[in-house]
Amino acid sequence: MISFKEKSVNFYEKAKLLYLEKAKVIAGQDSKLKALLEKASHRVKSLKNNPKLNQAIEPIKIFKRMISAHRSGSYKLSTKTLGLLVLGILYFVTPMDIIPDFLPLLGFADDVSVLIAIFNLLKNEVEDFLAWEKSQINLSENK
Repeated sequence: MISFKEKSVNFYEKAKLLYLEKAKVIAGQDSKLKALLEKASHRVKSLKNNPKLNQAIEPIKIFKRMISAHRSGSYKLSTKTLGLLVLGILYFVTPMDIIPDFLPLLGFADDVSVLIAIFNLLKNEVEDFLAWEKSQINLSENK
């Protein structure tokens, strides 16, 4: 007989594989990537008035800027980094995940956890991007 813990781990692994597969497809197609970024923008706007969630979704704003810079060709991301960023945004915009998003605040706990985990995993890449982004702002101000 399979224990609850084994069932939970098995479910988690299946969900992870499903999201990874979707992320790979989206990361490889610019039109799908653009659509995902638009969904994320709408979702961020819908949460803007909630101060508790607003700070927690800051990583998604950075992820969106990183992907947009990559799409425009102004900043190059590795395939792995792009895939993880897409994975985080995909999980954020998908309403059906481990804790359904219709549950107030609690429903976003898993989304925020995934975002923070990816943010921490890509900490060096995020810091490099933020430094690059700041240098671009400084360049445009000096023109």
